[in-house]
Amino acid sequence: MFTSILMIEKPLVPTDVELVTTLHGDEEMSFIVLMQPRGDQDRLLRALDDVALGEFAEAGREAGETEDEAAREPARRALDHSVTALRRTGAHAVGQLVDQHPLELLTAVVAETSADEVIVLTAPHLVEEFFHRDWASRARHKVDVPVLKLFAHAE
Repeated sequence: MFTSILMIEKPLVPTDVELVTTLHGDEEMSFIVLMQPRGDQDRLLRALDDVALGEFAEAGREAGETEDEAAREPARRALDHSVTALRRTGAHAVGQLVDQHPLELLTAVVAETSADEVIVLTAPHLVEEFFHRDWASRARHKVDVPVLKLFAHAE
């Protein structure tokens, strides 16, 4: 069985599910899904990304986003949705919310599970990517398995 750790920031849509479950052909897949609730963390970087992408309304909306604790329930629902969608394809899947240091948790999960790879499924984050502060860039320095960065699809 091929084990992938899947780091996500929003619920998987059907196109994302198909993408990650078919990456390795007909091999039986197992996923450990890690999701960090969106709250105050990196709010400025998200707003700058929105401006860089010309999404000015989104940049202004960042100020109205929920605090970290209030973001947990929507994140839990998104995580449950994503795990269920992966299981419907026949893949094994479990999920966990990331409470604090995502890269420390990722490193521990890779070691505990002997994962074969890490997949970071994310929207474009131009500012973070430019400064190599995105999850994929940072994860490549923390784990001893391949880290694949894929862009999430919109609904």
